[in-house]
Amino acid sequence: MRRAPLYRALRRTPLLRTLRRIPNPRLTGLGSGLFCTAVMFLLACLLQLVADGSVVAYGVLFLPVAALTALWVRPADLVTAPVGVPIAFAAGVLPVAGGTGGFGGQVMGLVTTLALHAGWLYGGTLVAGLVVTVRKIRLMAQRRRARPASRPAPAAATAAPSAARGKRLPTA
Repeated sequence: MRRAPLYRALRRTPLLRTLRRIPNPRLTGLGSGLFCTAVMFLLACLLQLVADGSVVAYGVLFLPVAALTALWVRPADLVTAPVGVPIAFAAGVLPVAGGTGGFGGQVMGLVTTLALHAGWLYGGTLVAGLVVTVRKIRLMAQRRRARPASRPAPAAATAAPSAARGKRLPTA
């Protein structure tokens, strides 16, 4: 595949070279959740100052943050990204929720905002889930390719003993 002309042409594009320079941190499950929550809260505070608390802009910005969170979580914690992303959306939306009054008014504003803008929440969770799924499939393919060819597959190794288990040994 690396010898294909399309691959060589794509490798020289400025976009791909720029994407390769982006940092590639590996966050733990907790770290990815904290990263997503902190970024979403800061974006919500910024939107409250600049765009008068636009929840639609918050939702649009949530999609790339969810994708980055799923890209930057380490392989051992892949399952945590689609779980932590919706929690981060709910925690971060608090500054732009628009509740009035005391604690009860703030909670009602948060619940209303989450109910009215659930599409962004589901979309970001879907993006994180798709990114994690693709990463997991690629990781499984890499492990399969790295397995030595001389070692038998696990299914073939377990099939022989189970066939012999049912046979009786002759008695003398």
